[in-house]
Amino acid sequence: MNDRDSAIASMCPDDRYADLVEDIDVDFVFEERAEYMVHGRWTERHLQCVWYNESLRPDGLVTDGGEAVEVESPGRWNLEAGPDFIDAVLLIGPERRRVVGDVEVHLRPSGWTSHGHAGDPRYANVVAHVTYFPGPRTTDLPERAVAIPMREAIRSRRGFSFDDIDVSAYPHAMLPSTPRPCQTAWGDDPDRAAAMLEAAGLHRFDIKRRRMRDAITDCGDPIQAFFQAAMGALGYKQNSQNFRSLARMFPLAEWGDDVFDNYAVLLGLGDLIPDPSTTSANAGFVRDLWDRWWRSPLKGRAEPPKWRLDSVRPLNHPVRRLAAAAALFTDRERLSAFLDALDPSRPKFVREVCKTISSMASFPEMEPVTSLSRKAGKPCALIGPSAASAITTNVVLPYLGAIRPDAREVLCKGIPSETISAPMRTMANRLFGRDHNPSALYASSGLRQQGLLQIFADFCLSAKSGCDGCAMGRIRGLGGNRE
Repeated sequence: MNDRDSAIASMCPDDRYADLVEDIDVDFVFEERAEYMVHGRWTERHLQCVWYNESLRPDGLVTDGGEAVEVESPGRWNLEAGPDFIDAVLLIGPERRRVVGDVEVHLRPSGWTSHGHAGDPRYANVVAHVTYFPGPRTTDLPERAVAIPMREAIRSRRGFSFDDIDVSAYPHAMLPSTPRPCQTAWGDDPDRAAAMLEAAGLHRFDIKRRRMRDAITDCGDPIQAFFQAAMGALGYKQNSQNFRSLARMFPLAEWGDDVFDNYAVLLGLGDLIPDPSTTSANAGFVRDLWDRWWRSPLKGRAEPPKWRLDSVRPLNHPVRRLAAAAALFTDRERLSAFLDALDPSRPKFVREVCKTISSMASFPEMEPVTSLSRKAGKPCALIGPSAASAITTNVVLPYLGAIRPDAREVLCKGIPSETISAPMRTMANRLFGRDHNPSALYASSGLRQQGLLQIFADFCLSAKSGCDGCAMGRIRGLGGNRE
């Protein structure tokens, strides 16, 4: 180990982790489901697997202009909206010019236009349009993008069959044939691995706690800071910033005592109330909301947010999440009493908090509604168990950590576990290999799950030089035994 590594190894686990990631830029990537166009027995996802997996990707790739293509890196498989692969590295032409950017995969060249990517700013950094079929080059690719049809190169591979590809293994279970450096360093000692995950989880909690503390200072009002953070959690990753913006435009100090009035203002500020004259379903309800918003002094206060709705499930639509916000925060005295009564030393504290959050979000008129312009369906809780757990993990516990620093250890132990997400699974497979036992390491520990998310954000999303240059594979003293 070098001097820095030795110094890190001599610290206590949580301090060592914080020091290790001090200079690493943080970014997040979270999963969403995608639909794939079917062609015969195989799909666009099969072609993505071929591009991603070096053992499947054929040699002899060329652009539609005949230039040779060498794939130095296929890029990170993107599970958000946007290009299929991020930060790919290609060597193109006889001079092997190095091109870095995003890659979009379709079955046919026409997919770029038919899927509406032209003019979409998320696709501005695409440098390669990879297709199976050759065909006329689309004219609306980004200026520096090349087209790479793969059909002839794939056909030249003896014994290759799309039917042999297990698409469910990508991208999370598909790992290179050799262990990752982090697996070599951490995967052979369960106790050290557990300590490392908890150290990273503590670091993640401290980041959230400090952000909440700074928000309280900036707002000058702990409840307003809590409100803004909770709004961010209600917006989920797609619209978190939009919900926070609404919380600043309509601070709790300006809320009235009527939940419908507050809901109408939130919808109005977000430009989410449909035109009553063209709405047949819920027409009376929509007219009532519009009339309340029309009388509001906040009308015209600011430009409405630009919503991201392309991957939002109906039950998570902003019209429902804003209804949950109206139900949660209209009664400020009840909210204050809830926050004042928080006691992490009580048995089943987290379970009680989650249950209370769900019950406080009761808004019977909105529980059957997924869209204001459609007929209502069956009632469904505005905040279910998973959403309540997310608010508890990301808002309630950091809030308590900010106002009660002495309770840090107790609060971290109380972080609820959740369904294993795509980033958790990806990071665990890299650290411990596909054959590890999630139940033994992290499945029932919210703190360790948070640790997986933090390591994924700090290292995997920041490894510009790839796994070989990643610091996580070089530091072995972090989680207990030291070299």
